[in-house]
Amino acid sequence: MELAYYSDYAVRLVNSEDPARGKDSLTSVEAVRDLFGGNRSAARRATDTDVTRFRSVRARLRAVFEAADIGDETLAVDLLNSLLLEFPVSPQISGHDVRDDDGRPLWHMHLADHPSNATAGYAAIAAMGLAFHLTEYGVDRLGLCEAAPCRNAYLDTSTNRSRRYCSDRCATRANVAAYRARKRLEADRSEKTGLTAESAQRTSASSER
Repeated sequence: MELAYYSDYAVRLVNSEDPARGKDSLTSVEAVRDLFGGNRSAARRATDTDVTRFRSVRARLRAVFEAADIGDETLAVDLLNSLLLEFPVSPQISGHDVRDDDGRPLWHMHLADHPSNATAGYAAIAAMGLAFHLTEYGVDRLGLCEAAPCRNAYLDTSTNRSRRYCSDRCATRANVAAYRARKRLEADRSEKTGLTAESAQRTSASSER
């Protein structure tokens, strides 16, 4: 089953908002449709009323990532289970139009949603994809970017569970900030050491007199 593909639905929706900077790209039905990516048939179901619905689901998905980020595994699972109950899907075997060298379908598992609206369909796929990712790799594989003020969600697929940032850009920014902070600390220590040595010399000179 294409776990990364389905779980990315959750990441895309959560990252349509940047709370720390007060930015929100989910402001129109066109923005909602863009979240579906290549699933154009599902995107066409979206209407203006889905904007508000998507924002509500987004807040609930972000809460899952926030719980995982602070290590509250039980809360993350409970929040995700409530989404799964509200937005169910049906797993189906699908071959689409993809064929192997012998002309046979390349069968794979597909999450089929039966939504009453575009939000229900998107939420069902996002929640199920995130659930598969959590149970397969662990709750600590759901993260929020550590490069302040960014708090974008990400899925850690590294081999050593080392991912801390949502993108290379944020990783570079955080490394540069850390480097500058170390340099400032070293300069402060050097200045204090110099002042201490100077003070010691003055004290020594005074005592000799």
